[in-house]
Amino acid sequence: MKSTKIPVLVLTFLLLLTWVSVTSWHTRADSPGAAVKPTELKALVIDAAEYPSLQAAFDAVPRAGGLVRLPPGRFKLAEPLVLSRSDTRVIGAGAATCLINGNQEGKPALIVRPAGKGKLWRVQLADFRICGDPEYVEAKSTHPKSGDGLLAENINEIFIHGLSVDHNGGHGVNLVNCYEDPRICNSIFTYNRLSGVNIKGGHDIIVNANQFEENQDALRCVDSFNLCFNGNNLDDHRGNGVVIENTYGSVLSGNMIEECRGTAVILDRDCYGITISANVLADNFGGSVDLRDAWGCAVSANTFTIAAVRALVIGPGSGRITVTGINFSDSFIGEKTRRAGKPNLATGIILQGTSDITVSGNVFSGLEEQAVKADEKCRRLAVTGNVVIGVNRKSAGEGPAIDVGGDAQTINQHNVITRAKLPPEKPTR
Repeated sequence: MKSTKIPVLVLTFLLLLTWVSVTSWHTRADSPGAAVKPTELKALVIDAAEYPSLQAAFDAVPRAGGLVRLPPGRFKLAEPLVLSRSDTRVIGAGAATCLINGNQEGKPALIVRPAGKGKLWRVQLADFRICGDPEYVEAKSTHPKSGDGLLAENINEIFIHGLSVDHNGGHGVNLVNCYEDPRICNSIFTYNRLSGVNIKGGHDIIVNANQFEENQDALRCVDSFNLCFNGNNLDDHRGNGVVIENTYGSVLSGNMIEECRGTAVILDRDCYGITISANVLADNFGGSVDLRDAWGCAVSANTFTIAAVRALVIGPGSGRITVTGINFSDSFIGEKTRRAGKPNLATGIILQGTSDITVSGNVFSGLEEQAVKADEKCRRLAVTGNVVIGVNRKSAGEGPAIDVGGDAQTINQHNVITRAKLPPEKPTR
């Protein structure tokens, strides 16, 4: 009996020691959350209604970050609000929370940036409105003399969603060196004097499911990497739709871009590896897609409808482009009719001094001019497998439907070309 009790006691001691060790480790691992006292939890949630000003509420956010709740109301700002804390979420009551930029010195309404050198991390802004001073807007001033709605500088993983940003004298949202993973979703940007969204120096960018209307340009993205611009709706811009410069590896897909006074999409200044796909580009007055300096890009599966001028231009600073699966068309809706009250002008592809271009599997119908027009400086074009019907309407159907220039290495074959003129126009609906 004595010899059997010793192992049992030893085993019990070892089990107890293991249990104490595991419990102690678990407590240490969870101790940051478990150790928070109710008073400390309260300090992490800032109710701005309890402070003398919104700036006082922002200043009360502890170094560890926190949640700032903005109450409903219209808050006119003579100076910018400034937020300088990482791991902070600012949330309002939707459009009922309105920050009005009342200054007339070109300053932003809201600035998010570090107090010193370095970067902030994980700042989230949600569910409120930022606008220019309505007194100046209602006085039919072109725009208020304020600056950006939101200026964010040196923020990693900034997340913007559910904002309404309008009538600001600068950009609606201006992200400067917000390098890591900026996200802008489910927001609306309207009537800003400059761009709805301006991005400079971003990386792995998401701009999804937003609405843009009557800004100068909808989006400008420069000196950046890996933009995903998907599922956005753009309408009636005074300038261009999307302007991308010196940016690599990006995709624009599933967007509706209509009636920009400039060009729907521009790629310029050392762009490469960008796909423009599955967009509807309709009735843009300055053209649909202009590749000014773009390399290794694909333009595919888009609908270029009633593009009265320069539907797709590939310039001498661009090359190695694939163009496939696109429909270039006027407002023809079958049965010898066209949409009533809509313009019927449509254009095709212009190639200017470019090289190494594939144009295949596209449909060109009801165009004012040729389906494809290449100048004599173009080299190594492959224009194959396209359907062309009723083009050269300006010249009553006379002239070649496809002109590929004179390069010996260019291929122009296996295209289906119907030279019959379109039937007389009979608008309906």
